[in-house]
Amino acid sequence: MKRYRLGVICSIFFAAVGLVRAEAPAAAPAPVPPGKVFYVYAPKSTKEVNHYTPSGWMGDVGDLRYEEAHLSTKAGDTAIKISYSAKGTKGAGWAGIYWQNPNNNWGARAGGYNLSKFKKLIFQARSAKGGERINEFKMGGISGAFGDTDSAVIGPIQLTKDWKTYTIDLAGKDLSRIIGGFCFSAAREDNPDGFTLFLNNIRYE
Repeated sequence: MKRYRLGVICSIFFAAVGLVRAEAPAAAPAPVPPGKVFYVYAPKSTKEVNHYTPSGWMGDVGDLRYEEAHLSTKAGDTAIKISYSAKGTKGAGWAGIYWQNPNNNWGARAGGYNLSKFKKLIFQARSAKGGERINEFKMGGISGAFGDTDSAVIGPIQLTKDWKTYTIDLAGKDLSRIIGGFCFSAAREDNPDGFTLFLNNIRYE
């Protein structure tokens, strides 16, 4: 029941931050460049362009720390490292981050991309210890006059110490404007000791 309430709270949060004037005109999103892969995050060694920014911090934001970690001594061998302390600094009982375009866009500004040609969102994830639980991994779902046209989600996910590839199926989704390219959220009750989450190769194909 608590996990269900977290999902409801997240949904209310996404709706609340996207409240804008109903009469605001909807601008066309940016077209994606040619190619079969469109990155939210890629290791620096790939020299790929990252099209979304991890600017949408939610819930107990003081419990989160974001950094780009080096996986080896090889130049550019990087991944996202997110530490969650589970201290409950704002009393929300959960925390998460949205990768947005443009920065801090909760649906009140034009932005995003037309991702209609893609059929899935793929990413790699692992944790430092294994067994930690992520409530959901998600794309889309931000409301507002310039909000996302659809959303897709998987979860809850129990992480492992080893890298694992996850896929969010986008078949049948309206991806004509996506400002929230990627998202995760996790609950304190599931992770009372916190966790360290690693993410890599987040991309649309």
